[in-house]
Amino acid sequence: MGSSRWKVAAAAFLTIVSFLLTVDADEHEHTYTDKEEVVLWMNTVGPYHNRQETYKYFSLPFCAGSKKTISHYHETLGEALQGVELEFSGLDIKFKEEVMQTTYCEIDLDKAKRDAFVYAIKNHYWYQMYIDDLPIWGIVGEADENGEDHYLWTYKKLEIGFNGNRIVDVNLTSEGKVKLVPNTRIAMSYSVKWKKSDVKFEDRFDKYLDPSFFQHRIHWFSIFNSFMMVIFLVGLVSMILMRTLRKDYARYSKEEEMDDMDRDLGDEYGWKQVHGDVFRPSSHPLIFSSLIGSGCQIFSVSLIVIIVAMVEDLYTERGSMLSTAIFVYAATSPVNGYFGGSLYAKQGGRRWIKQMFIGAFMIPAMVCGTAFFINFIAIYYHASRAIPFGTMVAVCCICFFVILPLNLVGTILGRNLSGQPNFPCRVNAVPRPIPEKKWFMEPAVIVCLGGILPFGSIFIEMYFIFTSFWAYKIYYVYGFMMLVLVILCIVTVCVTIVCTYFLLNAEDYRWQWTSFLSAASTAVYVYMYSFYYYFFKTKMYGLFQTSFYFGYMAVFSTALGIMCGAVGYMGTSAFVRKIYTNVKID
Repeated sequence: MGSSRWKVAAAAFLTIVSFLLTVDADEHEHTYTDKEEVVLWMNTVGPYHNRQETYKYFSLPFCAGSKKTISHYHETLGEALQGVELEFSGLDIKFKEEVMQTTYCEIDLDKAKRDAFVYAIKNHYWYQMYIDDLPIWGIVGEADENGEDHYLWTYKKLEIGFNGNRIVDVNLTSEGKVKLVPNTRIAMSYSVKWKKSDVKFEDRFDKYLDPSFFQHRIHWFSIFNSFMMVIFLVGLVSMILMRTLRKDYARYSKEEEMDDMDRDLGDEYGWKQVHGDVFRPSSHPLIFSSLIGSGCQIFSVSLIVIIVAMVEDLYTERGSMLSTAIFVYAATSPVNGYFGGSLYAKQGGRRWIKQMFIGAFMIPAMVCGTAFFINFIAIYYHASRAIPFGTMVAVCCICFFVILPLNLVGTILGRNLSGQPNFPCRVNAVPRPIPEKKWFMEPAVIVCLGGILPFGSIFIEMYFIFTSFWAYKIYYVYGFMMLVLVILCIVTVCVTIVCTYFLLNAEDYRWQWTSFLSAASTAVYVYMYSFYYYFFKTKMYGLFQTSFYFGYMAVFSTALGIMCGAVGYMGTSAFVRKIYTNVKID
């Protein structure tokens, strides 16, 4: 019985891994012989201003061509999660074989079908198609100036460019404007023209990129501005803070040379006074260590995926970015277990299995919970974004058969290799009372102010990322993204170190959560900016698009906050350990 279970688990694991590794999302190898079949896939249709609100192409009463048999299509996990709904158009297209204008089907336009087309035209519906993985967009129709009469484009004029035995360019021209009148027959036609092109196969996606948008002067200015902020903050930490620390060291050394009477009469204050409590375990260590482990994993995933995107041009394959992110997240689960498990062990935690489960499922539960909620709305709308049941099962199998075991391995390694509490100072048995301090030195105020500078270093890049996801821009400047990630980490570490120094100098030893939350508060400002972007930079509308936007923006902001919090805490932890190592303590 037990062996059969292991066989089922192994089979599921192999299926999932092969599913994830299938990044090339087409049945072809992108090479053709003369008169070989070329498939025109109809993907989705939806309102122009709501990019994520998409429906199956044939949810509108379009008709398909007469051809029925084609090669088999393989769908990847990323495509299924992104709502890709490829359906065969039924059009007969062969490599280098031109087709004159030909009627491929007719629509019997009754009142219901006319109303469906009129609704689509009023809401600016347009559709997406694919030929050899190259996307093509077309508009359903248009209305006259008065908005009384509505017209449907009935003629798809395809012009396909080829270089040798490869397709390198596709253009669609919509013609044949026909007025929508009930109880009439509308003929749908197409033509195909082939032309030789000098475009290299490797460069065929360049026409979809927008260098004028991403290479805009404000983009370069924002990077320069963030770079100057990094120099300023690093200078602040290395010069002012270290100079202050030298004075503190000198003062503490002088106090060591005093006799007991002079020391009692002296004015003892500063961060040295809390040396017996600074390494005290944080409150709620189980949740705290799970957050740190998850943040380290998110940072690892971000770094690896950006590097892969810089090398591989993932935007050229449907769903490849999401498939890669899921695979990398599953593969980096030991990072989560290692850092979370070791920190929990250092803080004296004993329920390490519970911590491992919480750390392993914290991010997947958040993402899947949000997706599950939005899925109900997508099902109600009959949208293509509704995630199929089989895809849900595949994601759950990844969590239980890949992420959890790897997290367990990382937790065991972390507890055994670096789980010993080797702090430079002993922890007092009784916590020291925290003295009163100025209002602006309270942890709540520090947390609110800590995220302003990190957000200021990335908010311009946030605009470009938002535009590429919520509008019709392909993000391809991953070198910029890598630079911004490095800048964000440096700024976050510098800010949290300064905040922690001021907190400890006020003899408040609650620095663990304060350093994490002050860095994580960047996410609050990002989410607030998403409200501004929604209302002032887009024309989105409707329950589906609104819930999709704010739901996934909440997921993105939370993940960003956990990553920033973990980076801030790790940098601050090294700083705190360093300054207390260099002080002579009785």
